[in-house]
Amino acid sequence: MKREYTAAHWGIYEIDRQAPGGPDVRPLEQDPNPSPIGQGMVRASLDPALRVLRPAIREGWLEGRRPARRGAEPFVQVGWDQALELTAGELRRVIAAHGNQAIFGGSYGWSSAGRFHHAQSQIHRFLNALGGYVAHKDSYSLGAGRVIMPHIVASMDALMAQHSSWDTLVEHTQLLLCFGGASEKNAQVSPGGPGQHHLRSSLQAMARRGVEMINISPTRDDLDPQGAFEWLPIRPGTDTALILALMHTLVESGLHDRAFLARYTVGFERLEPYLMGHEDGQAKSARWAAPITGIPAERIRALALRLAQRRSLINMAWSLQRADYGEQPFWGLVTLACLLGQIGRPGGGFGVGYGPANTMGNKTRLFSGPTLDQGRNGVTSFIPVARIADMLLNPGGRFRYNGAWHAYPDIRLVYWAGGNPFHHHQDLNRLVQAWQKPDTIIVHEQYWTPSAKMADIVLPANTTFERDDLAYSKRERFMVYMSAMASSVGQSRSDYDIFADLAGRLGVQAEFTRGLDSAGWLRRLYEDSRQRAAAQGVSLCDYEQFREQGLIDLDQLAEPAPVTMLADFIRDPQAHPLQTPSGRIEIYSERIAAMELPDCGGHVRWYPAREGLGMQEAPDAFHLITDQPQTRLHSQLDHSHYSRQDKIQGRAPVCVHPDDARRLGLADGQLVRLYNERGACLAAVRLSEALMPGVLRLSTGAWFDPGRDARGRPLELHGNPNVLTRDAGASELSQGCSAQSCLVRIEPYAGDPPALSAFEPPPLR
Repeated sequence: MKREYTAAHWGIYEIDRQAPGGPDVRPLEQDPNPSPIGQGMVRASLDPALRVLRPAIREGWLEGRRPARRGAEPFVQVGWDQALELTAGELRRVIAAHGNQAIFGGSYGWSSAGRFHHAQSQIHRFLNALGGYVAHKDSYSLGAGRVIMPHIVASMDALMAQHSSWDTLVEHTQLLLCFGGASEKNAQVSPGGPGQHHLRSSLQAMARRGVEMINISPTRDDLDPQGAFEWLPIRPGTDTALILALMHTLVESGLHDRAFLARYTVGFERLEPYLMGHEDGQAKSARWAAPITGIPAERIRALALRLAQRRSLINMAWSLQRADYGEQPFWGLVTLACLLGQIGRPGGGFGVGYGPANTMGNKTRLFSGPTLDQGRNGVTSFIPVARIADMLLNPGGRFRYNGAWHAYPDIRLVYWAGGNPFHHHQDLNRLVQAWQKPDTIIVHEQYWTPSAKMADIVLPANTTFERDDLAYSKRERFMVYMSAMASSVGQSRSDYDIFADLAGRLGVQAEFTRGLDSAGWLRRLYEDSRQRAAAQGVSLCDYEQFREQGLIDLDQLAEPAPVTMLADFIRDPQAHPLQTPSGRIEIYSERIAAMELPDCGGHVRWYPAREGLGMQEAPDAFHLITDQPQTRLHSQLDHSHYSRQDKIQGRAPVCVHPDDARRLGLADGQLVRLYNERGACLAAVRLSEALMPGVLRLSTGAWFDPGRDARGRPLELHGNPNVLTRDAGASELSQGCSAQSCLVRIEPYAGDPPALSAFEPPPLR
């Protein structure tokens, strides 16, 4: 029997068309540790109960484009012709009256593992065919990191593609130091589907070899090598202070690698006076860092000495830069690794990071896979991705980004396909307010998500399992032909077919489609990728054979070789310079210093977090960690059985240390109200000794379910922590997301809680 495959962000799967109850999937045989998120994903995706079955228009918009009750009105279901005519007409009106700079092309999130039916590529290609749109830069996950790293060493994409491979770490690393852990739940995913999940088995292999492992984090369980490791609890947001103290100890002890600094870096002489206290009178010593971080000075000094005495790999989770001054811990990480002088040596250096995705640590031959050309954007205006509410609320307002001043455009139409802004954005109550500003909001959606309920025109899109596609991720072992498993549910269509129809109505069909249907595009994308692969020594089979076999094992076509990050640069920095102004690692950046920013200087510095002024001394203030969930990717598949079974009384669990629970009279499973000046949400207590006292952990991804409590106060009912997080840029350099700098209070919830409606469609007429 012919084998067929599909892919999702958390794995590659073999299709079982004979499964009881209809087609289903089973994990790929070659995957040593398949993600459990895939269990039940097909049933959840094809279940019509929460699907958008027909095009739907908000009642108030139909009656005169009234935005004021967006999110609180019924929808009128219409036919495709009417929906597309209304959509095309609104695009014509806005472009004619306000120009393409009045359109925001929103698309953010992991909408599909397929490379053609990737909503972000489709919507950007369509809007570019119309003349362009206001785009976003960077990502919520890596806003600060993506801006700072090219200034000091290399782009994040370049670094992620060349992380030292796991086999290199297993063989050569002696000490693995993790800031923020290396979490298996995060490493479940990659953009185009991981064929083999490596993190658990690799950490286990390192543990068996006797590699010393240390986790510096407010939470213990974001590192689990299935063996002994040391946990150093640290106050959230203080990692930069610890890194400075480690560097101070190395310099004070004469253990910094002067030869490495002289050959491969610039600017240490500008950092050293600050580090040693000659600049401001305060040495950044272990004694200075101890009361800031909560880690005793003697343990800081001992750790610095251990790092210098062993082949050490220092890893940092992305969560550290999702905070106030998020650039600083990444800059500090690279600088500390420079002082140790082990960058480019097998098993040493730094990682940014092992854990956030399955990609890092893989060694499959690198080449460019199938990619849909998005065309040229005729609009130059943009925003940093996390500044959408600022843009909508402050048209014409100025913002600073990466050394230049820009102005927010006046957005009249938001067109969104792929992603859920009412999951990943901060201060959702503020976003709700901002969401009332545009004339029209159009979304393509598969389900009645919070974003769909907050839109004006909802066009039903089908899912991965209802269309053919191609799956591929850099450094992943397999390329997959994704076979459709079912017909489209209801009247849903692919994003491509929707945009192709709209393009025809707007006179740009030839430019958008190039005369190809979906099947034609799949063939073209594969053949283009085949040529690029050949240039890298990877000989792919022809398209018909690929379709027939369904899976290509890239490691069998080109034997993978161990990877050591930045090895070429270290071997010959003249022949392989970095893409920094100096061609070397910039401990001090003249370019950043010349920007004269108040919150990001020319080298790594300690800045106390802004969040919590006036609350830090309160005994009932907690630092809230909003990490990636265990049972879903962001908010994807929150409606699945696997995600729902993790909840308590239907609400997301908030982890509380038992000592804090006893002090506040909280019991395991009890409903609680988390609140601060921005909002409040319900959650249910889950006692855990895996986090330090004074810290709460409420994972992201619960579908936004706004309501009110018995006193009429706004209350998110489902446990979405982004009603609590602050909507402010990490710094004037990056304007990145700062969600991890968040203080809250917690109290028992009295009385019967309001009923949940997160997984219910809106009223439909």
